[in-house]
Amino acid sequence: MIKCLNKVEISERMKNIDAAWFFHGNSIEREFIFKNFKQAFEFMTAVSIVAEALNHHPNWSNVYNKVFISLTTHDSGGLTELDFNFAKEVDDIYKSKFLSSI
Repeated sequence: MIKCLNKVEISERMKNIDAAWFFHGNSIEREFIFKNFKQAFEFMTAVSIVAEALNHHPNWSNVYNKVFISLTTHDSGGLTELDFNFAKEVDDIYKSKFLSSI
């Protein structure tokens, strides 16, 4: 099992991901907005490849041009380094492939 981060560690890690992420309960969450549904789905497809590579799968939802992602490490019962690594990769995908076309 991966070690959960304490509140101080979480606060430090929050500084290393986009400010749009917010801490909520035992997770970090963010909403992403796209030009249309096709772009939102392309983003989800790109994120799914990261999820499989990390063997870490987000809780997420999609409504038209919005994708909401919530990250936590379920088998550890809270946030771990894995969640913040995943968030950083998601941020990189969004900024490099989608942010400029919105």
